[in-house]
Amino acid sequence: MRILLVGAGGVGSAVVPIAARRDFFEHMVVADQDLSKAEKAVAAQASPAGTPEDGGRRRHPRFSAIALDASDPGAVEAALREHRCDVLLNAVDPRFDMPLFHAALNAGADYLDMAMSLSRPHPRRPYEVPGVKLGDEQFALAEQWEDRGGLALLGMGVEPGLADVFARYAADHLFASIDEIGIRDGSNLVVRGPDGEQGFAPTFSIWTTIEECLNPPVIWENGAWHTTEPFSEPEVFDFPEGIGPVECVNVEHEEVLLIPRWVPAGRVTFKYGLGAEFIDVLRTLHKLGLDSTAAVRVRGVEVSPRDVVAACLPDPATLGDRMSGKTCAGTWIKGAGKDGRRREVYLYHVVDNEWTMREYGTQAVVWQTAVNPVVALELLAGGAWKGRGVLGPEAFDPVPFLDLLREYGAPWGMREQ
Repeated sequence: MRILLVGAGGVGSAVVPIAARRDFFEHMVVADQDLSKAEKAVAAQASPAGTPEDGGRRRHPRFSAIALDASDPGAVEAALREHRCDVLLNAVDPRFDMPLFHAALNAGADYLDMAMSLSRPHPRRPYEVPGVKLGDEQFALAEQWEDRGGLALLGMGVEPGLADVFARYAADHLFASIDEIGIRDGSNLVVRGPDGEQGFAPTFSIWTTIEECLNPPVIWENGAWHTTEPFSEPEVFDFPEGIGPVECVNVEHEEVLLIPRWVPAGRVTFKYGLGAEFIDVLRTLHKLGLDSTAAVRVRGVEVSPRDVVAACLPDPATLGDRMSGKTCAGTWIKGAGKDGRRREVYLYHVVDNEWTMREYGTQAVVWQTAVNPVVALELLAGGAWKGRGVLGPEAFDPVPFLDLLREYGAPWGMREQ
């Protein structure tokens, strides 16, 4: 397998050291608009011995770096062909999903991402019914992918991704029928500033966080999707392994659009433990129009307010040394167990920032996201997972994935509620 990894930011740069420990692929081309980022990710895997020409370090033979504009499908298609890549792994913001999606389709490569194409709220009833849903643009091309015999695997990160695998595992092995599936994400992560004080520093892309938190959340209920207001239905969820109770609120997220396509359930929700301060900041950004992606002219320069916000905050990939604590992603399922009795379980994955920094040099949130597409690629390379068309993680047997995840040093757990 030859892989084109597009994006060498937080998640993309975490993919590289995870993949470097596995032997299922022949070569990975790391691409970024900023060539220095791609080169840095590749150089981190170099061996210490080398020649004066390569700076005294030997390049890792299975990685190379190129400059690439993710918004240019023609350039991406050309890169896929030039480097003979079988699959494109998308590790950039979801605003670039469609150019990359089209490029992979046209080049005859398979495609994986960790999100889905963006939504657009209903123009008149945004907090009642969906407009364009997450992934609609990609699922509209499913027939073309099937006809070509290719696979586009959407939402294969941690949430979405592992959380969806948990839902399928519960349906296959734990429940006879499911009343409700609730994805619940929380942490006790703390980011300290240079002075040691706790500061405001999102642990994931602020661009993506603004998008999913301020859009109308989607809920699956009684066989249909409907929307509600951002940050609605607050609840306190008790997270495992010492994290404890965290208030979670409704947020727009891909699992709610993916899970019902393959897993029968009466209700599906996604709730995120944001915290009061974070919610206040997001609401303020919205009130000031700083969440907008529409360009405005400032001193003769066209700039997006959201891009300015992202540029003013620290890169999440650089926060590991200032972070402490754990993050938890999981799927809470309620229904009738295989024996017919009422059952309620929480399947979860907890990652400690101290461990990811020590083992991989990356902070916990981006590592937890990055490990799952690498696991999926290994299953596809080995034939344990096979598929055609546009599919979600729920379309595959969850057992090989969960078994291999343990082999990667990332055990998952189950708690009877």
